[in-house]
Amino acid sequence: MSKILLIALVLLAQVAAAQNVEFDKDNFKSNKDGLKEAQKEIKTGDEWYDMDPPRYELALPHYLEAQKFNPNNARLNLRIGDCYLHSGYKPRALPYIQKAFELNKDIDPSIHYMLGRSLHLNAKWTEAIAEYKAAQPAATGKNSAAILATISKKIQECENGRKLEQKPSRVFIDNAGPSVNSPYADYGPVISADESVILFTSRRDNSTGKERDPETGGFFEDIYQSTRTGSGWSPARNLGKPVNNEGHDATVGLSPDGQRMLVYLEDNGGDLHESELKGAAWRKPEKMGARINSRAHESSAAYTPDGRNLYFVSDKPGGLGNRDIYKIEIEGRGQAVNLGSTINTPYGEEGVFLHPDGKTMYFSSEGHNSMGGYDIFKSVFENGKWSQPENLGWPINTPDDDVFFVISASGRHGYYSSFRDDGLGSKDIYQITFLGAEKPPVLSQEDQLLASRAQPVKEASLAPPVPIATAQVTILKGVVTDEATKQPLEATIDVVDNSRNELIASFRANAQSGRYLVSLPSGVNYGIVVRQEGYLFHSENFDLPAGAAYSEVVKDIALKKLDVGVKVVLNNIFFDFDKATLRKESTAELERLQKLLTETPALRLEISGHTDNVGKAEYNKDLSQRRAKSVVDYLVGKGVDKGRLTFAGYGDTQPVAPNTTKGGRQLNRRTEFKVTGK
Repeated sequence: MSKILLIALVLLAQVAAAQNVEFDKDNFKSNKDGLKEAQKEIKTGDEWYDMDPPRYELALPHYLEAQKFNPNNARLNLRIGDCYLHSGYKPRALPYIQKAFELNKDIDPSIHYMLGRSLHLNAKWTEAIAEYKAAQPAATGKNSAAILATISKKIQECENGRKLEQKPSRVFIDNAGPSVNSPYADYGPVISADESVILFTSRRDNSTGKERDPETGGFFEDIYQSTRTGSGWSPARNLGKPVNNEGHDATVGLSPDGQRMLVYLEDNGGDLHESELKGAAWRKPEKMGARINSRAHESSAAYTPDGRNLYFVSDKPGGLGNRDIYKIEIEGRGQAVNLGSTINTPYGEEGVFLHPDGKTMYFSSEGHNSMGGYDIFKSVFENGKWSQPENLGWPINTPDDDVFFVISASGRHGYYSSFRDDGLGSKDIYQITFLGAEKPPVLSQEDQLLASRAQPVKEASLAPPVPIATAQVTILKGVVTDEATKQPLEATIDVVDNSRNELIASFRANAQSGRYLVSLPSGVNYGIVVRQEGYLFHSENFDLPAGAAYSEVVKDIALKKLDVGVKVVLNNIFFDFDKATLRKESTAELERLQKLLTETPALRLEISGHTDNVGKAEYNKDLSQRRAKSVVDYLVGKGVDKGRLTFAGYGDTQPVAPNTTKGGRQLNRRTEFKVTGK
């Protein structure tokens, strides 16, 4: 065969391969039945596709069936690609859009834009930019300015993506597994601060109403819960009624202690509701007030760690863009405050989440330096203002929408939902593990002498490990019980700023389990007071300097009933070093003790001081006695009958812990009271 003939045959094959094949009998004379079935599938698909609004998810399977019969039809490939562009699997559009263009370059005036979107969604940044630019001349007519603005933004997103992908974030992204995920759509995860509980929204076939949404064809949304076990997550369970009903129910926020949940319901244009966990059961969600909900769409929200304020997203009039983030005091009277142009953009913001440190906010935005759709950003509130949002980067963010991200108090794990190749079905929930900065190579200081070189060579070695940046917050958690019966108590936990003698927040232990969790951002001297009617209060102290790294403290608390002989340590009474002078940080604890005496007129107490065994015993006893007397003098000065109080200094004679460790000695240096009469 001659070379010329061979080239001609190759060119002929290429032309044939790129030839558009219509669904008509002349092209399929030998398979009329197959053609008839394919035409029927296309007709059904067109009926769904041409609806207003189009039902892409219902049209797609019919188009795919027809495509099996004839893969070389430009119109069919274009419609399949368009259906994928409007689905959760947008990157799958690319081969179909490319095929449509290959078969007929004039198939649609927007073909270059659709090619650009498909390439963009597959992170083919350079090729996408070229197609977007090729789409610009087609932008004509009355909407040309808006179309050109959209194309320009898409080009900038590709530029952002190209830069971000060059410096990827050091993370692992792992599927949360079959205990959490299902063959159906699972999304919108929210977690307790210690990652012990995860709640999320799912469209499974065991939904409360077991009915399908007539608009989408999928099952109605319900809220599910899973708890962390030693080996992972427990099988997710449907919360059932009264949280879930026959319609859509979606969780959008959870308090750090996991006792209050924010729920989105489709009433009044889309409103926020709140449910409280009482024992093991969630109460029926109650609609939040008109200061939060409007006639517009309130879609997501997050509590501050103290539970007093709410950050939420709304598209109500007067915002800076499509959707904005607002802040409001839940029990206050003021109106919601827009977070301003540092956070909110002319585009949409969504999925707000506030870290338990109280100052770090995560949210999704179509603006800033997004690489496409919604990207997840981080901003920190410092010196009275929010920092410029930081894109969490590739591969956490993708060219598609990345929304509803939450992160543990430790900052080690994040959670969000995504469509990925390793998914169990539809959209799945994934865990992100943050690895921290990479260890850079450094030069060893030891000379490596080589016979072939006149000068010694410095050997490259790994630098010391780079610590992973952790959140500046302490998680205090445990169980509150009755000391005598060991039964759980639904006690109140007050968090006090000792320096300002100010109540920061109050929480309740779970009514059934007695479990509690409190988030303590660094930079405060905290007094923790656990109280329950009929019991003596219990106090703890956590003096957390600014910048203190993340820690998790488990403290089980047994409350004591008021009986003669019972002793209670006053952990929030402080003295100047080596003196008996009460510091102002003691005020809150002293006022609690004064209140106890006022409310119980027959109560008589001995106030005692104790030390460790450092120093001379005689000196320690004298110091402890003078300190106990200072407490009595304070109470008497506030009107308490002196006859109800005695004081004693025991020095180091009554230790409650070994004096061989720093922690033990600290426990032994204490002030306490003992009930001597009631």
